[in-house]
Amino acid sequence: MDIKALGYFVAQTDDLNKWQHYAEQVLGMSTHPAPSGGMYIKMDERPFRMLIIEGSENRYIASGWELASKDAFDAAIERLTEHQVAWEIADDEQCTQRGVQDLVTFQDPAGNTHEVYWGFLSGCEPFISPQGVPRFLTDGMGLGHTVLPAPNFDETYQFLTEVMGFQLSDIFNFRPAEDAPSSRIYFMHCDNPRHHSLAICEFPVPSGCVHTMVEVDAMSEVGRANDRRIAHDVPLSATLGQHLNDKMTSFYMKTPSGFDMEFGHGGLQVDWDHHRAFEFTRVSLWGHDFSVGQEQ
Repeated sequence: MDIKALGYFVAQTDDLNKWQHYAEQVLGMSTHPAPSGGMYIKMDERPFRMLIIEGSENRYIASGWELASKDAFDAAIERLTEHQVAWEIADDEQCTQRGVQDLVTFQDPAGNTHEVYWGFLSGCEPFISPQGVPRFLTDGMGLGHTVLPAPNFDETYQFLTEVMGFQLSDIFNFRPAEDAPSSRIYFMHCDNPRHHSLAICEFPVPSGCVHTMVEVDAMSEVGRANDRRIAHDVPLSATLGQHLNDKMTSFYMKTPSGFDMEFGHGGLQVDWDHHRAFEFTRVSLWGHDFSVGQEQ
C-alpha cells in the first residue's frame, strides 16, 4: 500500500464534554459536531484530524491512513485480498462521517483497527485556535503519529510491512526494570518525511493505544500547552524531554479516552534515501521521566 500519512484517528469516550474541554482548553484545538454523531477535533485546514465518538468504554478505536488516489485505494484492496485479510468497505454514512470518497476497514494480527481511505473532503477552512496556538505541524505529514500494542509482535510487524507497506525507521528494546524482560518497540514510516507515523510495542494496552503525537512549530507552544495541562488538572504521563531517535522535545499527558498524548516540537524530518535504521539504547537524550505517570 502506498500510504502517505496518518490522516486521523478515532477514539471513544463516555463523555464528549470531557474531550471537548480537553481539546479546546488544553490542546488548543477547535471542535464541532460530526455527521452521524460524535465530535470533530480540528487542528489545521482540514475539517478534523480526530473523531471522538460516544460509547461506554474509553478507548482508541481506529487509525485512518491516507492514500493519494482511487488507483492506490483499489490496489490496497487487492493487496488485502491477496494476503487473505478480511476487509469491509465502509457504507455511505461512514464515508460521510470520515469525509472521504472510499474507505476500507480491517484489523492487523494484534487486533488494531485500520481505516485506509482516499479523497478527503475539505473546504480549506482556516484553523483558529481557541488558545492562540499559531500552527500544528501537519502539512503533507498528517496528524502526527500513533503507537499501538502488538503482543504478537513478529506477526504484526510482518503484516504492517508486507501488507500495509510501512518501513522500519529504528528500534528500541524497552526494559521497565533492570530485572524485567525487554519488550521491543519498532518505529515505522510511510511516504512522508516524518520520522515515524506508526510504532508498535510488544505488550498489551487496555486503552488500545500507547499514545498519539501532535507537533507544534515553536518550543514556546509546548511550554504553553504544559501550563494549560497544569491549569486544567490533566495527569502528566512523562515529563518534558527530548527523544534520542526522532529528536522530538515533548511531554506526555493523559487523554479522556485513557491513552496518552505526546505534545512536542522539533521532530526529525528524514530523507529516506539516506536513512540508516539503528537500535538505540535509551529512549531520550534528557528528561521524559515516565515514572510520574505510574504514580497517578
